[in-house]
Amino acid sequence: MKICMAQINTVVGDITGNTDRVLAVCHAQHADGIQMVVFPELTLTGYPPEDLLLRGDVLRRTEAAVQRLCHELPADLLVVVGYPKARGDALFNTAGVITDQQVAAEYDKQCLPNYQVFDEKRYFDAGTEPCVVSLGGVQFGLTICEDIWHEAPAEAAKAAGAQVLINLNASPFHRGKQAERIARVADVAKRHTLPILYVNQVGGQDELVFDGGSFAVDARGEVCVTAESFEEAFAPVAFDMETDGLLMPGTVAAPMEDLEAVWQALVLGLRDYINKNGFPGVVLGLSGGIDSAVTLAVAADALGSDRVEAVMMPFRYTASMSIEDAEAEAQALGVRFSNISIEPLYESFMGALSAEFDGLAPNITEENLQARCRGVLLMSISNKKNLLVLTTGNKSELAVGYSTLYGDMAGGFDVIKDCPKMLVYALARYRNTLGECIPDRVITRPPSAELAPDQKDEDSLPPYDVLDQIVELYVEQDASREQMLAAGFSEDDIARVVRLVDLNEYKRRQAPVGVRISRRGFGRDRRYPITWAWRASA
Repeated sequence: MKICMAQINTVVGDITGNTDRVLAVCHAQHADGIQMVVFPELTLTGYPPEDLLLRGDVLRRTEAAVQRLCHELPADLLVVVGYPKARGDALFNTAGVITDQQVAAEYDKQCLPNYQVFDEKRYFDAGTEPCVVSLGGVQFGLTICEDIWHEAPAEAAKAAGAQVLINLNASPFHRGKQAERIARVADVAKRHTLPILYVNQVGGQDELVFDGGSFAVDARGEVCVTAESFEEAFAPVAFDMETDGLLMPGTVAAPMEDLEAVWQALVLGLRDYINKNGFPGVVLGLSGGIDSAVTLAVAADALGSDRVEAVMMPFRYTASMSIEDAEAEAQALGVRFSNISIEPLYESFMGALSAEFDGLAPNITEENLQARCRGVLLMSISNKKNLLVLTTGNKSELAVGYSTLYGDMAGGFDVIKDCPKMLVYALARYRNTLGECIPDRVITRPPSAELAPDQKDEDSLPPYDVLDQIVELYVEQDASREQMLAAGFSEDDIARVVRLVDLNEYKRRQAPVGVRISRRGFGRDRRYPITWAWRASA
């Protein structure tokens, strides 16, 4: 018996398009002798549909899509597909079993996640009953995503007669996530002596990236089949009916190293954001620094050089090496490159503001004005050419507000938003192993915003290796001042960083979305008030 784990890339809200995709995959797999096709969680609406689920017309269209599948799927093919299902006043996250031109069974997700990026209790009611279906004499129990992380659903399926467990998923990527999934599923398989098929969604959806990596483990918890990560895949799984339905060994994709996985997540997240929103390409400011260099390389890898434009916008404080390195990066990646000085714009603004500024000493205002001149140029190019502006702020800078509203924060997507500064350096070195495109001195020179003479980032911030660790402790782990002191950081560094993180929530609320690669990114992961009196550093 052969089953296909159909790891597909859906579009949230495109119920017709997602249904077309399910039908195309099923007909192709049926022609290849597949007897069952399993799709990810909420395939027909895409995941996460968020408040689209509050719309009655979305649910009506989904129900019509299910009926269309019943009529158009091969009658002798068994298909397991996810969709929202309304019953009376309740709404469920459902896996439907379609065969013989009808919905033969439905399973409702029992464990609804309500943490990190998930808020399923806002929309769904929890199911209570197991669901077991038969194919070729084998009993298959159904579960959905979070169910596999709890004991009751697998136990109930086994008690209901399941010989194999199927788990539909829309599990987003963060660093180290695939190893966690495999360890958990293998443990469940061993404890219940059940082979498990783990079918995951792939693709980018706003800041979330679903990395796929679908896999199957046998009843001993041994991985027998894995699909590639970060791409659509149709992984066949075979059962040896002479050994009580144990999985037969199949193709096992090599696991990705951390930096490769992060790079692929950034590439996929950007590509899908641009393509699913219909932009012809992107434009970004290329400064000669590390952040814009990595952003440019991701953009070129994601979209192709013909869809990327880079703009160098020098000022009197811009070093000649920055201009040279920016041009070298653009040439190495084959993207369009232009050089537009902001000097005349800056002088025009300063002239217009001369009466307002009369008698006032220069301060950070003049630095921010430079950044805003650049933002005006990029947004104008964006409007004229319908290109999305990519911003280039990393997680370390966004954490402490080392960025300018309506300046370098002006744009539609921030590729490296969840990447700490030291990770950005590591990603630059990794990308150069695939083909040299970032000059070595961009990686080795001290980072600078170049908004003032001889300016260095560390004039205003702790060294990035220290800053990144404090940000991780405070933002991702909710560490207290006492815990950070116990970790070996100085009172002054802790107080300065925590104060900056707390004060700059208002900026982050106005920042563009960007790819989430950590356990807790800024955005839907971390919801802090802007106006508040509590301080961790007190």
